[in-house]
Amino acid sequence: MKPPDDNPAEHFDPLRPRLLRIAYRMLASVAEAEDVVQEAYLRWHQTDRATVRDAEAVLVRTVTRLCLDVLKSARVQREQYVGTWLPEPIVEPVEGDDLTLTLMLALERLSPLERAAFLLHDVFGMDFDEVARAIDRDPAACRQLASRARSHVREARPRFPVTEGQGRELASAFFTASRSGDMGALQALLAQDVVTYSDGGGKARAALNPIYGREKTLRFTAGLARRAGSTGSRLVYEGMIDGLPGFVTVEFDGALQTTALAIEEGRIVAIYITRNPDKLRAIRQVVPEDVT
Repeated sequence: MKPPDDNPAEHFDPLRPRLLRIAYRMLASVAEAEDVVQEAYLRWHQTDRATVRDAEAVLVRTVTRLCLDVLKSARVQREQYVGTWLPEPIVEPVEGDDLTLTLMLALERLSPLERAAFLLHDVFGMDFDEVARAIDRDPAACRQLASRARSHVREARPRFPVTEGQGRELASAFFTASRSGDMGALQALLAQDVVTYSDGGGKARAALNPIYGREKTLRFTAGLARRAGSTGSRLVYEGMIDGLPGFVTVEFDGALQTTALAIEEGRIVAIYITRNPDKLRAIRQVVPEDVT
């Protein structure tokens, strides 16, 4: 049928932010999420909208299924990824959910359907009948998928989280200690079993494998401080990165970089460093123009 002569953006544009949040949480990539939502808009444009009773349900279903298609190829790509893969960082708060970068990594270990069922029900508040229609499974199966996903996410949640204010203070102290080479101050901030993850994607210098333990992290950081010398790092943003305290810097080699910190009981338990320039396009929107 020929679509009606109404404006397809009239119903789509108010839903775009929600659709982007769903796609980003599914794909962990701002660019891929934007591509999926644009494809959903093109399909909406060709839909016989006169027969649609619930535009949001139709569009969520379209976006979800497009994301599932993308995830099939994304898993192959991530298996071939150079070094450690981290989700694309964002600095704007994501309204309506409390998924941090740490929890998004936990979602990566789920099947695409488990991830979809959990996100649509637990994060975006859809009932299981709606979830079933979105992923083409029956409600009972969706309950099981979400339950399995929930157990993984529960294990990844911090047992003793800190407040946002405490997190920002620790992030600021970490920046000062790590860039000045004050290893004594840095040691006091790190948990014994801290892990450092660095994502360069083969396009920027980064540690290819995670760095386990406080002593190895201290040696790694001290080496970076020595190489930086008097050039140091330029701090261009402090705040939350994917729900974790952190900061954005321009490093001594000119690379833009995000650093996010997972903190428990007042100590840093994980450091997430993203240097892959392909993942930092959205970040450039929040840094001074002369940086980019």
